[in-house]
Amino acid sequence: MKFRSDGRLYAINPEAGFFGVAPGTSAKSNLNALLTASRSSVCTNCAVTPDRDVWWEGMTEEEPHELFDWLRRLWRPGCGRPAANPNARFTTPARQCPVIAPEWEDPNGAPVDVILMGGRRANVVPLVTEAFDWQHGSFIGSIMGSETTAAAAGTVGTLRRDPMAMLPFCGYHMGDYFSHWLKIGRAADQAKLPRIYYVNWFRRSENGKFLWPGFGENSRVLKWVFERVSGKAGAVDTPIGRVPAPGDLDLSGPDLPRAVVDELLKVDVEGCLAEIPLIREHFAVFGDRLPAELDHRLNVMEQRLRKAAI
Repeated sequence: MKFRSDGRLYAINPEAGFFGVAPGTSAKSNLNALLTASRSSVCTNCAVTPDRDVWWEGMTEEEPHELFDWLRRLWRPGCGRPAANPNARFTTPARQCPVIAPEWEDPNGAPVDVILMGGRRANVVPLVTEAFDWQHGSFIGSIMGSETTAAAAGTVGTLRRDPMAMLPFCGYHMGDYFSHWLKIGRAADQAKLPRIYYVNWFRRSENGKFLWPGFGENSRVLKWVFERVSGKAGAVDTPIGRVPAPGDLDLSGPDLPRAVVDELLKVDVEGCLAEIPLIREHFAVFGDRLPAELDHRLNVMEQRLRKAAI
């Protein structure tokens, strides 16, 4: 990403393709991903059909009668083990995507209006939160975390902090990386900077079921985000950011009870307060290279939460 003469941030996609977790990817859950990966693609740790095609759990409504699993053992339905590794992947050229924008390789890049960050959280974090400003968005990114899945080492379900989803990829000290984000915010025109949003598709009910249907329904959240940028949608200020105002999230179609929507957008004040010490432990890892601004933002959030808890 780079700034151009108009003061806006522009981005070029540095990648030539897409990759994703294969199990659960189907024509129903992500048709375009399946169509993109239908040829000239690499699939790893998947099951193989007798005619040398690939298969994974969730790809089809009915399981094949016979497969060779990801370790190339004979597999049949009901044998008691998955055919594909839970972290099986597909890697596919972006140019094959049937809905990719024609200018996706434009060297001038595309203007960036919004930056979406996300974590996999069963509770505490609302469906979508808008940062108050760039610095606040940088703070939100610095404390991002997800409950671990089969894609990460460690016990499944444990909260793992992954700032800006960059922990495995950042080539220098993360404290300096945070400083770089904050420096951009100080140097640029705030009115022209992208808005930052935190999304969480994975909030669960007390019985463990996902509250949000996900997949294509995520476009409803994106619609609200776009309408916020264009000044057409409202929001409610909370101690941790802005969430959709009642009625601003377009829910025409899916049969979601009002109580479920309220729970999805709820700010769990007590839950957030319980995370403050954990965030301080997380920040302590970066030592004296943690920007003071992030400590300040954490203190401000704690004050807002304690006021809301009264």
